[in-house]
Amino acid sequence: NEKTKEQIESLLQAGQHQELRQRLCCRLSFGTAGLRSAMGAGFCYINDLTVIQSTQGIYRYLERNFSDLKQRGFVVGYDTRGQVTSNCSSKKLAKLTAAVLLAKDVPVYFFSTYVPTPFVPYAVQQLGAVAGVMITASHNRKEDNGYKVYWENGAQITSPHDKEIIKCIEECVEPWNGSWNENLVDTSPLRQDPLKKICDCYMEDLKKICYHRELNEQTSLRFVHTSFHGVGHDYVQLAFKAFGFQPPIPVPEQKDPDPDFSTVKCPNPEEGECVLELSLRLAEKESAKVVVATDPDADRLAVAELQENGCWKVFTGNELAALFGWWMFSCWKENCSQDADVRNVYMLATTVSSKILRAIALKEGFHFEETLPGFKWIGSRVKNLLDNGKEVLFAFEESIGFMCGTSVLDKDGVSAAVVIAEMATYLEGQNLTLAQKLVDIYEMYGYHISKTSYFLCYDPPTIKRIFERLRNFDGPQSYPKSCGIYNILHVRDVTTGYDSSQLNKKSVLPVSKSSQMITLTFQNGCVATLRTSGTEPKIKYYAEMCALPQQSDRNVLEEELQKLIEALIEHFLEPAKNGLTWRSA
Repeated sequence: NEKTKEQIESLLQAGQHQELRQRLCCRLSFGTAGLRSAMGAGFCYINDLTVIQSTQGIYRYLERNFSDLKQRGFVVGYDTRGQVTSNCSSKKLAKLTAAVLLAKDVPVYFFSTYVPTPFVPYAVQQLGAVAGVMITASHNRKEDNGYKVYWENGAQITSPHDKEIIKCIEECVEPWNGSWNENLVDTSPLRQDPLKKICDCYMEDLKKICYHRELNEQTSLRFVHTSFHGVGHDYVQLAFKAFGFQPPIPVPEQKDPDPDFSTVKCPNPEEGECVLELSLRLAEKESAKVVVATDPDADRLAVAELQENGCWKVFTGNELAALFGWWMFSCWKENCSQDADVRNVYMLATTVSSKILRAIALKEGFHFEETLPGFKWIGSRVKNLLDNGKEVLFAFEESIGFMCGTSVLDKDGVSAAVVIAEMATYLEGQNLTLAQKLVDIYEMYGYHISKTSYFLCYDPPTIKRIFERLRNFDGPQSYPKSCGIYNILHVRDVTTGYDSSQLNKKSVLPVSKSSQMITLTFQNGCVATLRTSGTEPKIKYYAEMCALPQQSDRNVLEEELQKLIEALIEHFLEPAKNGLTWRSA
């Protein structure tokens, strides 16, 4: 690639040795969402060469694990990202991924156009492929791209696969003959386009979680959809059609792919009202009460609803999960066979997400399980449960990632968008809004009030120092017993595998040495987690007050939570001393 070659040469000429060291002396590694980095030159960036190397490593690993690799094939999908300065686009990187495999006589299912991320894991399962790759950086800033790997079970890879693949990548860094031939996807007889089949099957499978088609066909409720300059538009339109709805009204300025994401300051619908401006104004103009927003690769969903006071409520991921959890269980209860056993039913969430599903499960009699952060852990666990004859209704992570049903073993914004539309339609028939139903759920199962935010920190040693201080707070290997005026009951440190609440002091969740994560349970019922992001330079904090159904004074709970978060930041993160930038600054 002439462009990335030029970047390195000009750094060399300018004597920028420190920058060259940063770019060339470390490799990409698998985080919570595969490989993700800025596009550009260097071994720790996403570019033609690092994608070729990664795919060669994957080929080597698959060859060792699957004797039928050349019969079953491999799936490749991509989003609409791109960067002119390094002549890098998701489609080009996808073509190079396919080239490496085609040159080795592996059949490749290469989508002829951009698709939502969930289509890749779905296709892996539907087509019986050994694995798949999606080229995407999801909702990251426009400079980034990524490489997400799915295993034959349709879930993202977890350890030990990720570690073993990295080893294989290091064994074959020199590009093989044919690896650079991006035109192979157009000429090889081993390349098939799975687009029509997968799209049709997906929309058909979606109908399994449609419970009120007749209401959907008759409703006068109107919906606005924004696809955030990404891949979602066509697919969300088709999903609404599959459920019997009129198509949602698209936001014209954001409907078509745009790698610059030119109408939003960042392409992450999780940021709330500030990035949903265009869709909310359009909804007001069109008298639409509900806005659904899919992120650029359509695997996550934000929802806003017009309230009676004329303001919009943008739901958090945890609030949406309460609604989805209630809905998926109610629909199951109404439609299950007479001999169905509620004890065979499961819902899952990542450990930094709200415990609301746990409260619903306790009262209703189904099972609730937690996993480490990242949907790769949920996908693998769900597959395991299904293989053991269990029924999984719903799973989520608080960063607006939802899995309704089990057709896709990953988060899916397309299915979540149409399920929320059906829920809103059903509730309107009961004279209720989504926001009113949310209050009902909290009144019934106990208020779960959570706050999540983050600090930016571009200095890894500082991040390490913050967490090491907590591990040696009152002396060597001694965690804090209080935070300001708040007493700490239990500490769990997934990085080291310690958990004070267990008899043997060992964490039930698997140890995750590559990232920092400490969870504190307070005497007042609050649970707070501090962790590093697997995809961005952030220290995230998550805090939740879990109240019993009879403790229904929301204001008191919110005030207590706010004070605790302030103490957590002041005593444990020390932003001024550590040079951290708060998200809203």
